[in-house]
Amino acid sequence: MEKIALITDSASDVSLDFVKENNIKVVPFKIIFSDREYNDAIELTSEMLYELLPKEVPTTSLPSTDKFAELLTSLKDEGYTHAIIITISSGLSGTYNSARLAAESVNGIETFVFDSMTLTMSEGAMVIETANLIKEGKSFKEITEFLPSLRDKIDVFFTIDTLEYLIKGGRIGKVAGTIATTLNLKPIITVGNDGIYHTAAKVRGVKQSISKLSTLLKPYLEKGKCKVWVLNGGAPEKAKVLYQSIKDFPNIIECTLGGCIAPSLGVHTGPGLVGLIVEKMY
Repeated sequence: MEKIALITDSASDVSLDFVKENNIKVVPFKIIFSDREYNDAIELTSEMLYELLPKEVPTTSLPSTDKFAELLTSLKDEGYTHAIIITISSGLSGTYNSARLAAESVNGIETFVFDSMTLTMSEGAMVIETANLIKEGKSFKEITEFLPSLRDKIDVFFTIDTLEYLIKGGRIGKVAGTIATTLNLKPIITVGNDGIYHTAAKVRGVKQSISKLSTLLKPYLEKGKCKVWVLNGGAPEKAKVLYQSIKDFPNIIECTLGGCIAPSLGVHTGPGLVGLIVEKMY
């Protein structure tokens, strides 16, 4: 009889309630300030981060191989036969590699490490679907074979007030670094199939950026039913405006206005992020 554990990192932004209800193990990033380091989303909330950012931009540290190995060992001791680890994109973090090395080092529990090739609730949507499949009694083989097709059904789009934090953190990807400052243009950013940031569109001003996010969603809904999550990175009012503008669109079967993105993500985007995740149900 298979007993399957589900593990993710704190960048997946899955709600604490869902994590507890489904016994999901979350390995946190570290947020490192000059005088102290914090466990992501446990010891440091997003609200605390955005208060501290004007004084100091911290660095982040990925979950270590040892952390993943310790967790896998403890799960094996609890009687788990299999584990599925879903990580933030390998194009944005070394977390996937840490988890993979841990899986290779721990015997006695069959482990599948899956690179989400994305982040925040795009990654989180995969965690949620996987938890539901485990609950339904699907086999380890069925779930691990399904995950790549699930990844292809989920996209993320977001806009930020400034590219300064992405540039500082070295996470700029294929997003042009000059457009926001020279022309007051705001990029709508997506994560490509290569797992790094790309510019999906360029708009001028906040209102236009929210309107463009709504426009980018419509082609998905024209093809069939979708689930949607609205992202907030220190911009709750903008997130509410986006949510109100899309929640009644035809073919949205579930529209969630979530909490703030994890501090480990907020460090690299700064305050002012608003965006959406779309999961195709067709």
